[in-house]
Amino acid sequence: MQDSSAPHPGSRISKKLLEAFPAFGSLNFRRYFPGQVVSMVGTWMQMVAQGWLVLELTDSAFDVGLVAAASTLPTLFLSLFGGVIVDRYPRRTILLWTQTAAMMLAFILGIFVLTGTVTMPVILILSFLLGCVNALNVPALQAFLSEMVEREHLSSAIAMNSAIYNGSRVIGPAIAGFIIAAAGTGAAFIANGFSFLAVIVSLLLIRSAGMLAPEGERVHPIEAIREGLRYSLNHPIIRTIVIFIAIISIFAWSYVTMLPVIAKRSFQMDATGLGYLYGVSGLGSVLGTIFVSMYSRTIDRMVFISGGTILFSLSLAAFTWTSWLPLAYFFLFLCGLGLVAAVATMSATLQGTVDDRYRGRVMSLYMMVFMGFMPIGNLEVGWLSEQFGTGPAIRIGCLVTLIAAIAIIFYSPRVRADYDRYRKAESG
Repeated sequence: MQDSSAPHPGSRISKKLLEAFPAFGSLNFRRYFPGQVVSMVGTWMQMVAQGWLVLELTDSAFDVGLVAAASTLPTLFLSLFGGVIVDRYPRRTILLWTQTAAMMLAFILGIFVLTGTVTMPVILILSFLLGCVNALNVPALQAFLSEMVEREHLSSAIAMNSAIYNGSRVIGPAIAGFIIAAAGTGAAFIANGFSFLAVIVSLLLIRSAGMLAPEGERVHPIEAIREGLRYSLNHPIIRTIVIFIAIISIFAWSYVTMLPVIAKRSFQMDATGLGYLYGVSGLGSVLGTIFVSMYSRTIDRMVFISGGTILFSLSLAAFTWTSWLPLAYFFLFLCGLGLVAAVATMSATLQGTVDDRYRGRVMSLYMMVFMGFMPIGNLEVGWLSEQFGTGPAIRIGCLVTLIAAIAIIFYSPRVRADYDRYRKAESG
């Protein structure tokens, strides 16, 4: 006879899963997760389809980088104002508006393509408008995570949110490849439009978080931005992370923009093959975020930040030198693992350190630098690719990123000492 007091096997499994991924202990996060997965799969479908569409229209690596830059450039100018809005108004409401706007832009681009009227100016304008939406959406989403889970589980929530982004990079590009091959790029944009419905439904189901505007004194927006900047630049950890993420944004992340060029020119791949490249990198990224969620409370975060960045730099350089596809897949897998482990850890460190009064503004600064500096990297790698080839262009970025990772290892003891003095001054 079975002992009724013995724990059910299912409950033991659930307990182990919650220990590894504590963010799922929150009902709100469990409601948010599936909708965001579906939406991000659609987003990656659009990213792949857009890069492929531009390459088909112009056959120019520079134009691929230009369109990518147009979608991220507004973040550089609008994110700080977005942070003020995020600190003043209900974040769930902001997200409902931004997700709806992004859905409409996807439908419009799809209609242009399906009707045969799409041109480079149309793609650039719609990409720019989507960038304007994301300048508000991204800091709102990052700040909203802190409302869905307990503070001690925030690291796990951020890692899982990053896993959504990168896990969808496995699925989305592969689906995009099949859709493009079967029905063209326009169908991929329409499918992305419908995918936003999932995250909108998830947000509507979240009742107990983000319903009220964050508290705080309503100062002039410009003064509010200044307050956020002063706080960020005076805080040793936040200041260091912002500088390092700027280097990552310009010299590391831009390799994603060049994957359509590498797929077509180096490996003679079609859209389906491009999806495999994105997918392999995404698999590595998912593994990186799982490591962060499981071990960030027991392993020094500097191991993830510096070690992940070094692994990324060396693996990406090796990827650009290999012509054997299985080995290229392996190095690309390591690229995703290293880079995302580092970025997810930096974001979690930032969220765990920041004062709640400045959360929206600090996250907007972080995302302004991370996403807003990407146009610089996209244009830089696109121009260098036209001049010297895609491989050398990417390797230059790898070298700069590697040097920065080594520098932060030596600089970290000073950052910790400055932070201890900063906390004593704040408490005193």
